[in-house]
Amino acid sequence: MKIAVLIPCYNESKTIAKVVRDYKEALPEATIYVYDNNSTDNTAEIAKEAGAVVRYEYKQGKGNVMRRMFMEIDADCYLMVDGDDTYPAESAREMTDAVLRRNADMVIGDRLSSTYFTENKRLFHNFGNTIVKKSINLLFHSDITDIMTGYRAFSYRFVKTFPVLSEGFEIETEMTIHAIDKNMEVENVIVQYRDRPEGSESKLNTIGDGIRVLFTIINFYRIYKPLQFFAGLSFLMLAVAFAFFVPVFTEYLRTHFVSKVPTLVVCGFVALASIQSFFSGMILNSLKQKERQDFEIKLHQVSKHEAEEYDF
Repeated sequence: MKIAVLIPCYNESKTIAKVVRDYKEALPEATIYVYDNNSTDNTAEIAKEAGAVVRYEYKQGKGNVMRRMFMEIDADCYLMVDGDDTYPAESAREMTDAVLRRNADMVIGDRLSSTYFTENKRLFHNFGNTIVKKSINLLFHSDITDIMTGYRAFSYRFVKTFPVLSEGFEIETEMTIHAIDKNMEVENVIVQYRDRPEGSESKLNTIGDGIRVLFTIINFYRIYKPLQFFAGLSFLMLAVAFAFFVPVFTEYLRTHFVSKVPTLVVCGFVALASIQSFFSGMILNSLKQKERQDFEIKLHQVSKHEAEEYDF
């Protein structure tokens, strides 16, 4: 069984050597891949000296790095981990076993159920993780315990059928939504998170990346749940049209005269837009159903290739 440990890196010279050594010890049969993303320090050189296979992605952003990794590397199991030494290598075996022995497609290294809120000193990061988790679980009717974790294990099927669209830190949100929507087998492993060591700085912009993640959630809700999205928009427009129409209609019943003609016209156009929105949602939902069917066919093809390639 081939295991690939994937470590996307940007300026992690203070921690990358320890991370590589820890995962080589935890998974001695695995190949450790470090993809350097335009680091301005000597991250790549240190990783190479520690025994990692070092490659490069020049388009900035974690999503771009993961796209490159998923395209270039073939393995039975992929373990994604950050290069900042915040995730324990001791959990690596349990996470990879869930993929290799129990056929999980994605295993989430759950920080939020253990030490994250006490170890992480950035208040808005804690608040943001909670908001993102509750939003996705509400909108997609799921029960995922940690949406933003950078510690995950994947099957070959997941990696080779996952279309990476995100460029930055919203990649974890995209992975989670994809797994939920495609009814993939998701498991949860509680891991002991530890904060970055002194001198190591987070690349995550709390406000900017947080807003980007929230817009990603809304955008993927529109893509993956078109009927619910456009039906909700339709209901909202219809409610607005009705609220402005009632006084006009009440005046007409009382006086048999309409003094607010522009309001009546706008109400009519908003009502028409509401109807259009609803039927747009129905059409897009039919297309989404067809896309789900096509994905299942692709999944069977990838599974067949996996079985032939690795002689399962």
